[in-house]
Amino acid sequence: MNSPTGSAATESPAAGIGLRLAATGLFALMSLCVRLASFEAPVGQIVFWRSAVALAPIVLYLAWQGEFPRGLRTQRPLGHLKRSLFGCVAMVFSFISLAHLPLANATALSFLAPLLVVPLAVLSLGERPGWLVVGGSVLGFAGVGLMLAPALQGPALDRGALIGIGAGLAMALTTAAAKVQIKALTATEKPGAIAFYFALVCALAGLCSLPFGWVPAHGTALLALIGSGLFGGLAHIAMTEAVARAPVSVLAPFEYTAMLWALLFDLAIFAVMPQPLGLLGALMIVAAAALVAFADRIGPWLGRATRPAA
Repeated sequence: MNSPTGSAATESPAAGIGLRLAATGLFALMSLCVRLASFEAPVGQIVFWRSAVALAPIVLYLAWQGEFPRGLRTQRPLGHLKRSLFGCVAMVFSFISLAHLPLANATALSFLAPLLVVPLAVLSLGERPGWLVVGGSVLGFAGVGLMLAPALQGPALDRGALIGIGAGLAMALTTAAAKVQIKALTATEKPGAIAFYFALVCALAGLCSLPFGWVPAHGTALLALIGSGLFGGLAHIAMTEAVARAPVSVLAPFEYTAMLWALLFDLAIFAVMPQPLGLLGALMIVAAAALVAFADRIGPWLGRATRPAA
């Protein structure tokens, strides 16, 4: 059976937006499952379940498209390995962050990746970003400072929060590197193949942690481990189908609904509201990420708005 990802699909922005919102919700459910599993299971075990279980929906999706197994043929095995290793390290740091921080704070830190690219581009490529991009980056890093403030207050440092924030920063950096590799791969490789090899490499990496101690999975922990993989795999599929139906520029704003899901789960599941400074810092990071992402569109509009009338 063929997927509706042909030329007609690209002319359906409403469907694309719906799928992008679904993908964001599914990723949020995946993060919720990871946090629940982290109360009992070590990070390596969670990485294995998240990745191994995700292979099932990914393979079914490829079969639905009529691309399994031929869609897994690749011209760039080393490129897949490099992207998968960056992504796997990012996943580990992400799960450490989720284990130590409220979902809202961990989610906000995930938006730092495009902000970290800015100073890297200036230092390594000699780029000269516009004032909106520079301002957005400064705003984002100021938000990180506000998130750190509650952990540094009082007679004793909040070691868990510091670990979570540090892991979130490392996750953002490695995610930025992984995105560069994904961009390079999409020139010759199919999205389904990229998702498959990523899940496969991460599952093998997670399995390597078995000798370091896994816990018996049962009850809520087992459901959370399975859910992390199912929701993660379905989220990748929904994301792929969304991009097939609408331009990335149209879909991008809906990525930020992830913060709404995170705040909702913090309140409803964990009865936790981030401290005021931490919440303000999280919102600043999200606003900064949006500013950097849409600087090309906002800049010309501001120029017209401030230009004196002829």
